[in-house]
Amino acid sequence: MLAPTRILVPTDFSEYSGRALGQGLDIAQQYRAMVFLLHVIHEDIHRGNFEFTLPEELVHQIRDGAVASANTGFQNQLSSFPQAREVEVVTDIREGIPYDEILKEEKEKEIDLVVIASLGKTGLKKYLIGGVARHVLKCSRCPVLLTQ
Repeated sequence: MLAPTRILVPTDFSEYSGRALGQGLDIAQQYRAMVFLLHVIHEDIHRGNFEFTLPEELVHQIRDGAVASANTGFQNQLSSFPQAREVEVVTDIREGIPYDEILKEEKEKEIDLVVIASLGKTGLKKYLIGGVARHVLKCSRCPVLLTQ
């Protein structure tokens, strides 16, 4: 039987990822596991739109703003769950392609369960399972719990 000790919950701060976080926290509380809450800032947001047209200083300000926004998102999302106070939660922000960074985090942190929303901010565009969740499910080295 799976008894996770290190749970990864990727978040885009959507309602869907909030539900995944709630489930991840419930599991962590039950098994006294750690939760690693991860947000990935998609690399294309900065590279494609800004790096070639804006001064480097402004690009850094935009990145810093994205990081500050993510930290606020972590606080807001965690404050919605009382069980977050009873579980050790580690937050991390990475920049890159979301599914690649999630899989890297899984390997680096020796995660034994990933709890991920089947949909994210893109909603139904990717049909029943979002593109990020699909890649994580396909390539993960550990069990993946898809939530709705």
